[in-house]
Amino acid sequence: MSIQKRRIVVAMSGGVDSSTVAAMLKEQGHEVIGITLQLYDINTTGIKKGTCCAGIDIYDAKNVAEKLDIPHYVLNYESKFRESVIDDFADSYLRGETPIPCIKCNQTVKFSDLFKTAKDLQADALATGHYVQKKHHPARNEMHKGKDSKKDQSYFLFATTQEQLDFLEFPLGGYSKNQTRELARKYELEIAEKPDSQDICFVPDGNYKKVIEKFRPGALDPGNILDMEGNILGKHNGIIGYTIGQRKGLGISSSEPYYVIKIDATNNSVVIGREQDLQQKELYIKNTNWLIDQKTLEKPREVQVKLRSTQAPCKATICQTSDNGVYRVELKEYQKSITPGQACVAYDGTRLLGGGWIISA
Repeated sequence: MSIQKRRIVVAMSGGVDSSTVAAMLKEQGHEVIGITLQLYDINTTGIKKGTCCAGIDIYDAKNVAEKLDIPHYVLNYESKFRESVIDDFADSYLRGETPIPCIKCNQTVKFSDLFKTAKDLQADALATGHYVQKKHHPARNEMHKGKDSKKDQSYFLFATTQEQLDFLEFPLGGYSKNQTRELARKYELEIAEKPDSQDICFVPDGNYKKVIEKFRPGALDPGNILDMEGNILGKHNGIIGYTIGQRKGLGISSSEPYYVIKIDATNNSVVIGREQDLQQKELYIKNTNWLIDQKTLEKPREVQVKLRSTQAPCKATICQTSDNGVYRVELKEYQKSITPGQACVAYDGTRLLGGGWIISA
Protein backbone atom coordinates (compact mmCIF):
# COMPACT_ATOMS: atom_id res chain seq x y z
CA MET A 1 0.00 0.00 0.00
CA SER A 2 1.46 3.37 -1.00
CA ILE A 3 2.02 5.91 1.72
CA GLN A 4 0.22 9.25 1.56
CA LYS A 5 2.71 11.92 0.52
CA ARG A 6 2.68 14.99 2.76
CA ARG A 7 4.54 18.27 3.30
CA ILE A 8 6.34 17.90 6.61
CA VAL A 9 8.46 20.46 8.44
CA VAL A 10 11.28 18.86 10.44
CA ALA A 11 12.76 20.70 13.41
CA MET A 12 16.45 20.10 12.68
CA SER A 13 18.73 20.75 15.65
CA GLY A 14 21.84 19.47 13.89
CA GLY A 15 21.91 16.30 15.98
CA VAL A 16 21.60 12.64 15.01
CA ASP A 17 17.94 12.28 15.93
CA SER A 18 16.34 15.11 13.95
CA SER A 19 18.71 14.56 11.02
CA THR A 20 17.66 10.91 10.84
CA VAL A 21 14.00 11.92 10.97
CA ALA A 22 14.51 14.20 7.97
CA ALA A 23 16.22 11.37 6.06
CA MET A 24 13.49 8.87 6.97
CA LEU A 25 10.69 11.14 5.81
CA LYS A 26 12.52 12.05 2.60
CA GLU A 27 13.03 8.35 1.83
CA GLN A 28 9.31 7.76 2.36
CA GLY A 29 8.61 10.28 -0.40
CA HIS A 30 7.34 13.20 1.66
CA GLU A 31 8.09 16.83 0.83
CA VAL A 32 10.46 17.68 3.68
CA ILE A 33 11.38 21.20 4.82
CA GLY A 34 14.10 21.57 7.43
CA ILE A 35 14.03 24.41 9.93
CA THR A 36 16.77 25.16 12.44
CA LEU A 37 16.34 27.70 15.21
CA GLN A 38 19.14 30.06 16.22
CA LEU A 39 18.29 30.58 19.85
CA TYR A 40 21.23 32.57 21.18
CA ASP A 41 24.23 34.53 19.99
CA ILE A 42 26.57 32.04 18.35
CA ASN A 43 29.36 34.64 18.45
CA THR A 44 29.42 34.57 22.24
CA THR A 45 28.71 30.87 22.80
CA GLY A 46 30.93 29.64 20.00
CA ILE A 47 30.82 26.06 18.77
CA LYS A 48 31.28 24.20 22.02
CA LYS A 49 30.21 20.58 21.79
CA GLY A 50 27.68 19.22 24.26
CA THR A 51 25.00 21.84 23.67
CA CYS A 52 22.14 22.09 21.21
CA CYS A 53 21.37 24.85 18.72
CA ALA A 54 24.97 26.12 18.80
CA GLY A 55 26.92 27.35 15.77
CA ILE A 56 28.30 23.92 14.87
CA ASP A 57 24.79 22.44 15.09
CA ILE A 58 23.39 24.95 12.61
CA TYR A 59 26.26 24.09 10.29
CA ASP A 60 25.60 20.34 10.70
CA ALA A 61 21.88 20.78 10.01
CA LYS A 62 22.68 22.74 6.86
CA ASN A 63 25.03 19.99 5.63
CA VAL A 64 22.43 17.27 6.25
CA ALA A 65 19.78 19.27 4.38
CA GLU A 66 22.14 19.70 1.43
CA LYS A 67 22.89 15.96 1.36
CA LEU A 68 19.17 15.15 1.43
CA ASP A 69 18.43 17.88 -1.12
CA ILE A 70 15.71 19.48 0.96
CA PRO A 71 15.00 23.18 1.64
CA HIS A 72 16.55 24.40 4.89
CA TYR A 73 15.90 27.61 6.78
CA VAL A 74 17.59 29.08 9.85
CA LEU A 75 15.23 31.26 11.87
CA ASN A 76 16.58 33.76 14.38
CA TYR A 77 14.57 33.31 17.58
CA GLU A 78 17.09 34.91 19.91
CA SER A 79 14.77 37.57 21.35
CA LYS A 80 11.91 35.12 21.87
CA PHE A 81 14.25 32.60 23.46
CA ARG A 82 15.71 35.26 25.75
CA GLU A 83 12.25 36.35 26.86
CA SER A 84 10.58 32.94 27.19
CA VAL A 85 13.43 30.75 28.37
CA ILE A 86 16.51 32.61 29.65
CA ASP A 87 14.64 35.34 31.55
CA ASP A 88 12.27 32.75 33.01
CA PHE A 89 15.27 30.61 34.00
CA ALA A 90 16.89 33.48 35.88
CA ASP A 91 13.69 34.67 37.54
CA SER A 92 12.79 31.14 38.61
CA TYR A 93 16.06 30.78 40.53
CA LEU A 94 15.48 34.17 42.15
CA ARG A 95 12.09 32.89 43.34
CA GLY A 96 13.87 30.02 45.09
CA GLU A 97 12.90 27.47 42.44
CA THR A 98 14.92 25.03 40.33
CA PRO A 99 13.72 25.43 36.72
CA ILE A 100 13.81 23.10 33.71
CA PRO A 101 14.56 25.34 30.72
CA CYS A 102 14.28 22.50 28.18
CA ILE A 103 10.57 22.12 28.95
CA LYS A 104 10.04 25.87 28.66
CA CYS A 105 11.82 25.84 25.31
CA ASN A 106 9.58 23.05 24.02
CA GLN A 107 6.52 24.77 25.45
CA THR A 108 7.20 28.18 23.94
CA VAL A 109 9.72 28.50 21.12
CA LYS A 110 9.66 25.02 19.61
CA PHE A 111 6.06 23.88 19.94
CA SER A 112 4.44 27.30 19.81
CA ASP A 113 6.38 29.57 17.46
CA LEU A 114 7.77 26.78 15.28
CA PHE A 115 4.30 25.24 15.22
CA LYS A 116 2.95 28.50 13.78
CA THR A 117 5.77 28.70 11.23
CA ALA A 118 4.99 25.18 10.01
CA LYS A 119 1.34 26.13 9.66
CA ASP A 120 2.33 29.25 7.71
CA LEU A 121 4.27 27.00 5.33
CA GLN A 122 1.03 25.03 4.83
CA ALA A 123 2.69 21.89 6.16
CA ASP A 124 0.65 18.82 7.02
CA ALA A 125 2.78 18.04 10.07
CA LEU A 126 5.72 19.13 12.19
CA ALA A 127 8.16 16.30 12.96
CA THR A 128 10.81 16.19 15.68
CA GLY A 129 13.42 13.72 16.87
CA HIS A 130 11.93 13.25 20.33
CA TYR A 131 11.65 9.73 21.72
CA VAL A 132 7.92 9.63 22.41
CA GLN A 133 5.08 7.82 20.67
CA LYS A 134 1.90 9.30 19.25
CA LYS A 135 -1.02 6.90 19.16
CA HIS A 136 -4.01 7.73 17.00
CA HIS A 137 -7.51 7.32 18.42
CA PRO A 138 -10.81 8.50 16.95
CA ALA A 139 -11.70 10.57 20.01
CA ARG A 140 -8.29 11.96 20.93
CA ASN A 141 -4.69 11.43 19.88
CA GLU A 142 -2.52 10.24 22.75
CA MET A 143 1.14 10.71 23.67
CA HIS A 144 2.92 7.67 25.09
CA LYS A 145 6.39 7.06 26.43
CA GLY A 146 9.12 6.20 23.97
CA LYS A 147 9.63 2.47 23.45
CA ASP A 148 13.19 2.78 24.76
CA SER A 149 12.73 3.67 28.44
CA LYS A 150 16.30 4.98 28.63
CA LYS A 151 15.58 7.59 25.96
CA ASP A 152 11.94 8.39 26.74
CA GLN A 153 11.41 12.18 26.62
CA SER A 154 7.72 12.39 27.49
CA TYR A 155 8.49 14.12 30.81
CA PHE A 156 9.94 17.07 28.89
CA LEU A 157 6.89 17.27 26.61
CA PHE A 158 4.12 17.33 29.22
CA ALA A 159 3.18 20.89 28.19
CA THR A 160 2.32 19.82 24.63
CA THR A 161 -1.28 20.83 23.94
CA GLN A 162 -3.82 18.62 22.22
CA GLU A 163 -3.83 20.92 19.18
CA GLN A 164 -0.05 20.65 18.93
CA LEU A 165 -0.06 16.89 19.41
CA ASP A 166 -2.57 16.46 16.60
CA PHE A 167 -0.12 18.25 14.25
CA LEU A 168 3.11 16.67 15.54
CA GLU A 169 4.86 13.49 14.43
CA PHE A 170 7.55 11.59 16.34
CA PRO A 171 9.07 9.06 13.92
CA LEU A 172 11.68 7.81 16.43
CA GLY A 173 9.24 6.91 19.21
CA GLY A 174 9.53 3.20 18.52
CA TYR A 175 13.32 3.18 18.14
CA SER A 176 16.29 2.94 20.48
CA LYS A 177 19.21 5.35 20.17
CA ASN A 178 21.40 2.58 18.74
CA GLN A 179 18.80 1.87 16.06
CA THR A 180 18.68 5.58 15.21
CA ARG A 181 22.44 5.70 14.77
CA GLU A 182 22.25 2.61 12.55
CA LEU A 183 19.72 4.43 10.38
CA ALA A 184 21.97 7.50 10.27
CA ARG A 185 24.80 5.30 9.00
CA LYS A 186 22.47 3.76 6.43
CA TYR A 187 21.62 7.23 5.15
CA GLU A 188 25.38 8.03 5.20
CA LEU A 189 24.94 11.05 7.46
CA GLU A 190 28.24 12.48 8.65
CA ILE A 191 26.78 13.19 12.09
CA ALA A 192 25.91 9.52 12.73
CA GLU A 193 28.41 9.31 15.61
CA LYS A 194 27.83 12.83 16.95
CA PRO A 195 27.44 12.81 20.77
CA ASP A 196 24.13 13.75 22.33
CA SER A 197 23.79 17.27 23.73
CA GLN A 198 24.17 17.33 27.51
CA ASP A 199 24.44 20.90 28.76
CA ILE A 200 21.85 23.64 28.95
CA CYS A 201 22.45 25.33 25.60
CA PHE A 202 22.85 28.87 26.96
CA VAL A 203 25.11 27.73 29.82
CA PRO A 204 27.94 26.28 27.71
CA ASP A 205 30.46 26.14 30.57
CA GLY A 206 28.01 24.73 33.11
CA ASN A 207 28.21 27.83 35.32
CA TYR A 208 24.54 28.79 35.53
CA LYS A 209 25.19 31.17 38.43
CA LYS A 210 27.34 33.33 36.18
CA VAL A 211 24.54 33.46 33.60
CA ILE A 212 21.96 34.49 36.20
CA GLU A 213 24.25 37.15 37.66
CA LYS A 214 24.78 38.53 34.15
CA PHE A 215 21.06 38.96 33.52
CA ARG A 216 20.00 39.67 37.10
CA PRO A 217 22.64 41.74 38.94
CA GLY A 218 22.38 41.20 42.69
CA ALA A 219 21.44 37.54 42.37
CA LEU A 220 24.44 36.61 44.52
CA ASP A 221 23.49 38.85 47.45
CA PRO A 222 24.46 37.13 50.74
CA GLY A 223 21.93 36.00 53.33
CA ASN A 224 21.36 33.67 56.26
CA ILE A 225 21.37 29.89 56.48
CA LEU A 226 18.75 28.87 59.04
CA ASP A 227 17.75 25.66 60.79
CA MET A 228 14.15 24.45 60.93
CA GLU A 229 13.54 26.56 64.06
CA GLY A 230 14.82 29.74 62.44
CA ASN A 231 18.20 29.87 64.17
CA ILE A 232 21.06 31.34 62.13
CA LEU A 233 23.71 28.70 61.46
CA GLY A 234 25.73 30.44 58.78
CA LYS A 235 25.77 32.66 55.71
CA HIS A 236 25.27 32.02 52.00
CA ASN A 237 26.43 33.92 48.91
CA GLY A 238 23.18 33.93 46.96
CA ILE A 239 20.16 31.59 47.11
CA ILE A 240 20.66 30.70 43.44
CA GLY A 241 23.56 28.47 44.49
CA TYR A 242 21.30 26.05 46.37
CA THR A 243 18.75 23.38 45.47
CA ILE A 244 16.34 21.31 47.56
CA GLY A 245 18.05 18.19 48.87
CA GLN A 246 21.58 19.60 48.48
CA ARG A 247 24.03 18.24 51.02
CA LYS A 248 27.48 19.38 49.96
CA GLY A 249 28.81 22.91 50.03
CA LEU A 250 26.69 24.18 52.94
CA GLY A 251 29.70 25.09 55.08
CA ILE A 252 27.97 23.95 58.29
CA SER A 253 29.86 21.46 60.46
CA SER A 254 27.72 18.89 62.27
CA SER A 255 27.91 15.28 63.47
CA GLU A 256 24.85 14.50 61.34
CA PRO A 257 24.62 15.85 57.77
CA TYR A 258 22.40 18.79 56.92
CA TYR A 259 20.35 19.12 53.73
CA VAL A 260 18.66 22.08 52.06
CA ILE A 261 14.97 21.83 52.98
CA LYS A 262 13.64 25.15 51.72
CA ILE A 263 14.78 28.19 49.79
CA ASP A 264 13.04 31.31 51.10
CA ALA A 265 13.36 33.94 48.39
CA THR A 266 11.25 36.48 50.28
CA ASN A 267 13.70 36.59 53.17
CA ASN A 268 16.78 35.67 51.07
CA SER A 269 17.47 32.69 53.31
CA VAL A 270 18.26 29.00 52.97
CA VAL A 271 16.62 26.60 55.44
CA ILE A 272 18.46 23.38 56.25
CA GLY A 273 17.47 20.28 58.20
CA ARG A 274 17.98 16.56 58.48
CA GLU A 275 17.35 13.94 55.80
CA GLN A 276 13.97 12.96 57.25
CA ASP A 277 12.80 16.55 56.81
CA LEU A 278 13.02 16.09 53.02
CA GLN A 279 10.34 13.38 52.99
CA GLN A 280 6.93 14.54 51.71
CA LYS A 281 3.69 12.88 50.55
CA GLU A 282 1.77 15.88 49.24
CA LEU A 283 2.42 18.66 46.73
CA TYR A 284 0.60 21.25 44.67
CA ILE A 285 1.00 22.12 40.99
CA LYS A 286 -0.14 25.00 38.78
CA ASN A 287 0.09 26.13 35.14
CA THR A 288 -1.04 22.65 34.18
CA ASN A 289 -1.59 21.12 30.77
CA TRP A 290 -3.79 18.06 30.24
CA LEU A 291 -4.17 15.68 27.32
CA ILE A 292 -7.30 14.25 28.93
CA ASP A 293 -10.71 15.62 29.83
CA GLN A 294 -10.04 17.88 32.84
CA LYS A 295 -13.45 17.00 34.28
CA THR A 296 -12.00 13.61 35.21
CA LEU A 297 -9.80 15.44 37.72
CA GLU A 298 -12.66 17.08 39.59
CA LYS A 299 -12.50 13.99 41.80
CA PRO A 300 -9.27 12.24 42.87
CA ARG A 301 -7.88 10.21 39.96
CA GLU A 302 -5.40 7.37 40.38
CA VAL A 303 -2.25 7.99 38.32
CA GLN A 304 1.51 7.47 38.34
CA VAL A 305 3.64 10.60 38.56
CA LYS A 306 7.25 11.53 37.91
CA LEU A 307 8.69 14.41 39.94
CA ARG A 308 12.01 14.33 38.07
CA SER A 309 12.91 13.20 34.58
CA THR A 310 15.14 10.39 35.88
CA GLN A 311 12.78 9.24 38.62
CA ALA A 312 10.74 6.05 38.39
CA PRO A 313 6.97 6.74 38.40
CA CYS A 314 5.25 6.51 41.77
CA LYS A 315 1.57 5.97 42.52
CA ALA A 316 -0.49 9.03 43.41
CA THR A 317 -3.89 10.68 43.16
CA ILE A 318 -4.49 14.04 41.50
CA CYS A 319 -7.47 16.27 42.16
CA GLN A 320 -8.38 19.83 41.25
CA THR A 321 -8.58 22.18 44.24
CA SER A 322 -10.94 25.06 44.90
CA ASP A 323 -8.08 27.40 43.99
CA ASN A 324 -8.53 27.91 40.26
CA GLY A 325 -5.81 26.20 38.27
CA VAL A 326 -4.13 24.51 41.24
CA TYR A 327 -4.10 20.72 41.63
CA ARG A 328 -3.31 18.65 44.70
CA VAL A 329 -1.12 15.58 44.27
CA GLU A 330 -1.16 12.99 47.07
CA LEU A 331 1.64 10.43 46.87
CA LYS A 332 1.14 6.86 48.04
CA GLU A 333 4.69 6.76 49.38
CA TYR A 334 7.01 9.41 50.77
CA GLN A 335 9.30 11.07 48.22
CA LYS A 336 12.46 13.03 48.98
CA SER A 337 13.47 16.49 47.80
CA ILE A 338 10.25 17.62 46.10
CA THR A 339 11.38 20.84 44.46
CA PRO A 340 9.38 23.94 43.42
CA GLY A 341 10.06 24.81 39.79
CA GLN A 342 10.33 21.18 38.72
CA ALA A 343 7.56 19.40 36.82
CA CYS A 344 5.10 16.84 38.15
CA VAL A 345 4.05 14.70 35.18
CA ALA A 346 1.18 12.21 35.32
CA TYR A 347 0.84 8.92 33.47
CA ASP A 348 -1.59 6.07 33.04
CA GLY A 349 0.80 3.27 32.22
CA THR A 350 2.74 4.50 29.19
CA ARG A 351 0.21 7.20 28.34
CA LEU A 352 1.10 10.79 29.21
CA LEU A 353 -1.89 12.46 30.84
CA GLY A 354 -0.33 15.88 31.44
CA GLY A 355 1.13 17.68 34.40
CA GLY A 356 2.13 20.98 35.91
CA TRP A 357 4.81 22.96 37.74
CA ILE A 358 5.42 22.20 41.41
CA ILE A 359 4.74 25.23 43.60
CA SER A 360 4.93 23.69 47.09
CA ALA A 361 5.28 20.45 49.01
